[in-house]
Amino acid sequence: MSMNKKLTIAALIVAAAALGAYGWQQWRSAQASEGLVSGNGRIEATEIDVATKYAGRIAEILVQEGEFVKAGQPLARMQIESLQAQQREAIAGRERASHAVTSARAEIALRESQYAATMATVAQREAELDAALRRVKRSETLAREGASSEQELDDDRARVRGAQAALKAAQAQATAAKAAIDAAKAQTIGAESAVTAAAATVQRIDADVKDSELTAPRDGRVQYRLAQPGEVIGAGGKVLNMVDVSDVYISFFLPETVAGRVALGTEVRIVLDAAPQYVIPAQVSFVASTAQFTPKTVETASERQKLMFRVKARIAPDLLQKHLTQVKTGLPGVAWIKLDKEREWPAKLELRTGDASAS
Repeated sequence: MSMNKKLTIAALIVAAAALGAYGWQQWRSAQASEGLVSGNGRIEATEIDVATKYAGRIAEILVQEGEFVKAGQPLARMQIESLQAQQREAIAGRERASHAVTSARAEIALRESQYAATMATVAQREAELDAALRRVKRSETLAREGASSEQELDDDRARVRGAQAALKAAQAQATAAKAAIDAAKAQTIGAESAVTAAAATVQRIDADVKDSELTAPRDGRVQYRLAQPGEVIGAGGKVLNMVDVSDVYISFFLPETVAGRVALGTEVRIVLDAAPQYVIPAQVSFVASTAQFTPKTVETASERQKLMFRVKARIAPDLLQKHLTQVKTGLPGVAWIKLDKEREWPAKLELRTGDASAS
């Protein structure tokens, strides 16, 4: 290649670069004159991982990828044969503890009746002792007057000692009966505690059985099946990934010179690459508090602009409800922000959402 041809090509390259730079500057000037800034981003949504609480084998998965689900809808089930066996064992333990309480209460009733009988015996022995004491007094009087023999007096005194011993024995039996009542009551309290513990065990296993059925935590769409029926996964193992299509936003980046002027609630207009004929309304819901290095996927006007702030603009849930089947995450697009509130949106960014209510 001749030197002149090389110089001509170089000149054309320089001219093209200058023309591109000029065009870029003109576009930026027009954008600035309209009080608009924009950032490239992608549509995102809140993602939820549906995971098992306990380790086990997946019995069945009830939904497919892309399927819309409602909050509380069953999504998958784990095998629960061992839990069901534990459940039956716990129920039997609760019944056994309940029978023990009934038996303990019956024992209390028995001990109380025995105590009552013993107290009646004590009363009888007290009466016998009182009669023996009165009789010995009469015998002593008669013996002093010579109207009764010493043998009769000794017999009456022996009867008093026998009555006293019988009373003490009856009182001891009453004390033992009272202690038996206290022991039966303590046994009843222990049996009732066992019933409470057994009932708590049943409730815990019931909760485990309930947790073995994985349900949708909110309305959304199943995005991925991360496991298959028959697989054994550990505690916390992910089975499904779903997105909340009512919480959709675009994440984009703005230079630090602009991000400081963007407040929460600022109106945003989104134009997706896949549907440039539509302009979607949104509002700024998040502005990063610290800057970060410019991501590789973000194009900037100047290579000197190295730090950017991440911004999220949330699409109105009522609008999303009208187009649920069309909501797709990952779609690239451009988010436009109007910095000057006094200016009107340009015609190219007037709302066009595909329904008659957006105007």
